[in-house]
Amino acid sequence: MEATMISATVFNIQQFSLNDGPGIRTVVFLKGCPMRCGWCSNPESQIRTPQFEWDPKSCSGCSACNALPASPGFVKTDRSRAVDVHALRYDDPAALEAARECKGLSLVGRTRDLDEVVDQCMKDLPFYRQSGGGVTLSGGEPLVWGHFCVALLSALQDRGIDTNIETTGHVPESVFRSALDHLDHVFIDMKHWDEQAHKEGTGVGLSLIERNTSYALHSGKDVLVRTPVIPDYNDKLDDARQMARRLLRLGADRVQLLPFHNFGESKYDLLQRDDYKYRNVPNTHQEDLEEYRQVYEQEGVHAFF
Repeated sequence: MEATMISATVFNIQQFSLNDGPGIRTVVFLKGCPMRCGWCSNPESQIRTPQFEWDPKSCSGCSACNALPASPGFVKTDRSRAVDVHALRYDDPAALEAARECKGLSLVGRTRDLDEVVDQCMKDLPFYRQSGGGVTLSGGEPLVWGHFCVALLSALQDRGIDTNIETTGHVPESVFRSALDHLDHVFIDMKHWDEQAHKEGTGVGLSLIERNTSYALHSGKDVLVRTPVIPDYNDKLDDARQMARRLLRLGADRVQLLPFHNFGESKYDLLQRDDYKYRNVPNTHQEDLEEYRQVYEQEGVHAFF
């Protein structure tokens, strides 16, 4: 298959990242995720297709969106309008034209082919070489675009680029293993130690994630397990203890703890979604989790932030 025939929905390519693997990195964010975590900070990443966002604070009253459906129950004023983003299709010419002209309406995600993404990543090659950095795939769950990811990772490694992925691990084992062949590092999330609790919090079970995590940990790759610490979900000391024991059984002896933050709360408003379960829940800070972290250490797992 020609490289230009391979494509995926990308919603961001972030340059000069310092938090997604070693060195200076370019992070490619792909749309689509098999999970529905109640604390998700990237709700725009959950579905595979492009979608519209509406920011009423940016509305200038330009009237570019007047022909589009308004949100139910909204009363229009001189300089405000609420476009019903749920009624818009990403391939609707009228909506696309309005998004080009309107400051409040925007399209999140577009189809990008392999060559285009490779070329974008290669622009920062000098920074990768100077810092020991490279490219990280993220999402959503990037491996919902398994064929694209394998082709992209292979193309990057052929060019001498260090590769990493941020994955939920909830993908078919064949896809995960194919991608692993072209990865230098793997960041894999585990949200909970209990099967039922994991399913209640994320919408999916734990067994597939554990199989892929164990395979990665025994592959010889640089693998880092990460756990977001979520209030009233997995933040009790016994959760830390049970998770540490589970990680040791899988073959992991370190974990990165990710304190809860609600930075993505406003994104739900842009998508006109009211299902964010952690609205107004305060952020957690590292100092709040010191005792929690120490439980991991006591169990033999090095935990850090």
